[in-house]
Order: sequence, then structure tokens, then C-alpha cells
Amino acid sequence: MKFSVIIPVYNVETYLRECLDSVLNQTFSDWEAICVNDGSTDHSELILEAYAQKDARIHYVSKANGGTSTARNVGLRAAKGEYIVFLDGDDWLELNALQTLADHLKGEEILCFSGRRYFEETRQYHPADQLIEKQYASGMDYYNENALANRDFAFVCVVLRTYQRYFLIENHLFFADDVSYEDNLWVPLTLYKAKAISVISDALYVYRIRQGSKMQEVSLARKKDLLIVANRLAAFFTTRVDYNKTTVFRAITHHYQKVFSNVGGTDRQELKRLCDWCMYRKVSGTKLRHRVNYWKNRFK
Repeated sequence: MKFSVIIPVYNVETYLRECLDSVLNQTFSDWEAICVNDGSTDHSELILEAYAQKDARIHYVSKANGGTSTARNVGLRAAKGEYIVFLDGDDWLELNALQTLADHLKGEEILCFSGRRYFEETRQYHPADQLIEKQYASGMDYYNENALANRDFAFVCVVLRTYQRYFLIENHLFFADDVSYEDNLWVPLTLYKAKAISVISDALYVYRIRQGSKMQEVSLARKKDLLIVANRLAAFFTTRVDYNKTTVFRAITHHYQKVFSNVGGTDRQELKRLCDWCMYRKVSGTKLRHRVNYWKNRFK
């Protein structure tokens, strides 16, 4: 089997049929879809059951709510395909997505592609980011050239790549299940391990922007999770020497800066307690270390 499409599902009954139909209608047929119902309280499970009865390539499992990471990990452990495609339950794939991937794959560990954003409120599409078709010597070469580029789709979006399943399993590349911003943590660590990676310019994924989506939330809890992610990335990459650290350190510093922007009141003490100030200083560079000290001293 060529592809395992892993779909975490949580209370997306309004959009789930469109998502599943986009897989069923693919022009390439050698796939399985593993749908993980993450404790939905709406009719999502009934929809999954109906689609599983309709097509034997669609499988679903139900579990207690644990978040997107736990659902993806369940799907990854159950997958049988040569390559993994991640698809969120309120998004969809373009009709020729899997065929295009199959045509371009030449044994890479990761193949990257582009996508479009669809705004639910206005029912409008935004153009896809323009990617340059290219091969890279390693995942970190790809990261260094692209991670900080201006784009609509965040570089760390897991869904804009297909991954060789053996590569993920062999390197124990599962998602952290105790924080949100799981993509921000998982993608750099995965690219660090990758030695064979290519990019194609095709837009194969449609990302729905809607009210109520977790990704649209701004809260202290999410700031805390991003801070934990920044601490973990800094702890990992400051102990490695086999890569160009400039871009990675800048990206991690951006995470720290995002956490400490527009913060006031009682939130300050909680964030100060969670921040690994030693790691923050290590990745921030000489020019920004005075800023780190400013935040640390201000949060009293």
C-alpha cells in the first residue's frame, strides 16, 4: 500500500464528509484512511461508521479525548502504508493529491508540497504559497533555506508534507501529547533526522480557516504550551553540533518572543516560572540577550 492518510477527528461533523469525500474521490486508489475519533461529542462517529461501511479502505477507531497529537500517534501506529499523509478532519485534499505525490516520490524520506487556505466566513480561497521544486542534501538544509521565509501557510504545518512511514517509526518520531503547538516541536525534530528530502510546487492541500478552530485561539494556556515547546527545542538543538544553528536558533527565539508579547497582569509570574532563561539566552544571540534580561527582570 502506498499511502496511509491519518485523519484526527474531533467535533467536525459539519465538515467531515467533505474531508472524507476528498480522499474517496482521489484519482490514485492505493491508499487507506485511518480516522481517529478523538472523543467527539457530536455526530462525527456516526459519519465515520457510515463511510467505513461504504469503503473498506476507510478505517476508524474511537478513543477518549486527548488532543490532535494523541490521535495522530494512534493513526501512525496503526498505519500500513509506505508513506504517511496527515489530513485534519475539517480540511481536504485536492483531487489529484495522492497521484501527484506518487508520481514524484523517488524514495525520499519526506516530500514537501504546497496548499491553499479557504476562509469559511467569506467562502474565499487564498492563493497557494509558491514553492520552488528542489532536492536537498538533508532536512536541515531544507529547514535553513525555508523556515523563516514569508508565507501564508506556516512552515511548521505537518500537513504540507508526506513522510516515509519506516523513517518515522525507526526514529521514534511521534507527537508530544502534553502540549499544543505540536507541529512547532515535531517538524524541526523530524527534519533534523531526515537525510533525503524533496520539494514540489504543487498545491495539494486545502486548509479551512474557521471560527472555533483551536488554531485561532489565543490564551494563556497556549502561550504556556508554546513556551514549553521553545524550551524543548532549545534544549535539543543547543546540544547538537552537526548542523547550521543560525536559522534554528532564530526560529526558537521567535517562539520565545511571541510568548512574551502582549502579556500582563497575573500571567507574568506563570510564564516566568516556565521559561528556561538559560536556554533562551543560548539561542537568542548576543544582540538579543539584553532583551531576554529585560523580560526576565520585568516579570517580577
